[in-house]
Amino acid sequence: MITADGLVKRYGDRVALDDLSFVVPEGEVFGFVGANGAGKTTTISILSTLLGPDDGDASIGGISVRDDPQAVREMIGYVPDFFGVYPRLTSLEYLEFYAAAHGLARGRRRQVAGELLDLVGLADRAEDDVDGLSRGQKQRLCLARALVHDPSVLLLDEPASGLDPRAQVEVRELIKELQAMNKTILVSSHDLPELEETCSWVGLISDGKMVAVGPMAEVRDHATGGRRILIELAGDAESAARLVEAFPGVERVEVGEEKLDVAVSPDLVEHELLGHLVSNGVKVKSIAAARDDLAKVFLRLTGEAG
Repeated sequence: MITADGLVKRYGDRVALDDLSFVVPEGEVFGFVGANGAGKTTTISILSTLLGPDDGDASIGGISVRDDPQAVREMIGYVPDFFGVYPRLTSLEYLEFYAAAHGLARGRRRQVAGELLDLVGLADRAEDDVDGLSRGQKQRLCLARALVHDPSVLLLDEPASGLDPRAQVEVRELIKELQAMNKTILVSSHDLPELEETCSWVGLISDGKMVAVGPMAEVRDHATGGRRILIELAGDAESAARLVEAFPGVERVEVGEEKLDVAVSPDLVEHELLGHLVSNGVKVKSIAAARDDLAKVFLRLTGEAG
């Protein structure tokens, strides 16, 4: 649904995007992760047709941002990292204005605006001036604004930036609801735990280059060298490690205090390994997939981890 193919963008002597390529399949929530200045906002600006690439191309739903930017704009809803509102309009008037700007029929504008206010949890603020809304409420209103023309793709640049914890949860739940409506969503954020809970795919960008992209689990496995299992024990880990090392499909065992971090082949079955240990008298507290969090994965793949 979203494709970037060899994007290059320069600002004077600085290369902001360096042959950047990735694909976001239809219906996925794609977390776009990178440090400040890595190229996230430049990429989103190109995808939203606000900025042209110096080389390469991008497309939304198969439509090139170079060849037909107007058609692309009709397919996307864009929420920038800095949002502005018209303070003297009510929430309902604000959305009706944007519905008109997108060419919705006059008789449909108020209905659509009301439905969107309900979707983002602002139905009770429909007649309130926008200026009186909290920052989190304004952010949800801007998400509603991006939906007035029912786009199939949403581009969200730091949608939870500066929000309090409750507002962050509200935005996260709204994104999940939009995915359930079959929207394809690209989310740029510095809040990596938030992205882990929300996103099904992830792309890690560093210095204008994509260092990893794909389903969240695959990117994690790639960063950690493959599939791993964490075994917590109630007893000596060294003797348990010898039993684990001899089990078919086990590739590497790291021994900790009453725990084992085990690298295994993709076809190893966890409950069979558990049965092997229990039948040999090993007391197992728990056995589960071991995955580094997204922050550790990002640092490792961008060469910033120790």
